[in-house]
Amino acid sequence: MADHFAAYSFVDRIVEYDAGRRARGRYVVPADIAAFPSCLVAEAVGQLAAWVAMAHIGFRGRPVAALANETRFRSEVTPGSTLDLAVDIESCDEHAVAYAGRARVDGTDVIELVDCLGPMLPVEEFDSPAELAARFDLIRGEGAPAGRFHGVVAPRVVRTAGVPGVSASASLFVPESAPFFGDHFPRRPVFPATLLLDAQIGLAMSIAAEATHWPAGTKPAPSRMTHVKMRSFIPPGALLDIDAELAPSGADSAMLRLAARMNGKTAATARLEVIARAAHP
Repeated sequence: MADHFAAYSFVDRIVEYDAGRRARGRYVVPADIAAFPSCLVAEAVGQLAAWVAMAHIGFRGRPVAALANETRFRSEVTPGSTLDLAVDIESCDEHAVAYAGRARVDGTDVIELVDCLGPMLPVEEFDSPAELAARFDLIRGEGAPAGRFHGVVAPRVVRTAGVPGVSASASLFVPESAPFFGDHFPRRPVFPATLLLDAQIGLAMSIAAEATHWPAGTKPAPSRMTHVKMRSFIPPGALLDIDAELAPSGADSAMLRLAARMNGKTAATARLEVIARAAHP
C-alpha cells in the first residue's frame, strides 16, 4: 500500500532505545509542504511511544489515542525542520501504555506531552503485525526514507452558530477517502484524533481572535491543551458537530472548552488555554 508508513507516519529513525522504557527518534519535516501544525508534532511524539509499546509486547497490540492530561505548545514548527523526539514510558503492558514525551527543534522544545494514556487494542484489527515489526526494524536501523509525507488536506469545517468572541459551533466533514486513511489504519480506517484536535483548535482560535479583552499590541496564541479525552473512533465520512466556548481568565489569558459530537453522542472533549503574545508586524 503506497500510503502505508508515508501519509501519516512521523518517525523516520529511532536513534536511542531502551526497550519498554524510553526512546529518542527523529523526523525530518518535508520542506515542500505548506505547514506542519503542532498537532502533527504531538502525533510524532505519540507515534514514537507507540513503537516502543508495540515492540514491548511483541506487536500483539497497539495503543490508540484516549487520554492526554496536558500538551504544552512551546513554538511552531516550520517545513524543513528536523524534529528530535523523546519519550519516557511510565508503564506498559497488554492493556495500556502511559507515557510522557517532547519534541525539540535545534535544541529548543516545541511541544511537551504530560501524563498520556493509550489503551492497547489487538494489532490485527488495524494493521499487519509483520509489517509493523519490519518497519520497526527499519527505523531502528538505517532509518526510513524521508520526504514521503505530502501534507494533509484539512477537513471542511463550516461554522454554523455562536456569539463572536464568546462561542462557536461548526460542522466538521470527515472525508470519505484520504491518503492518511491508508496509514491510519490500513485494516480499519480511523480519522486521526490529532486532526480533530487541530480543527477544534482552529475553531477556538477564531473565537479568541474575536475577543476584545487582549492587551494592545498582542494577539492570542495557544499555550496548552488539557483534559483531552477521545471517546470513540471516527470513521471515514462521519459528520461531527464541534463546539468551543471562551471564558476569559485574566487580562492576557483565556480558557476554551472544546467538544465534538457524532450522531448526538460525545466523541471528544478538551480544554485549550490561550495566552496573549506580542503581535509581530
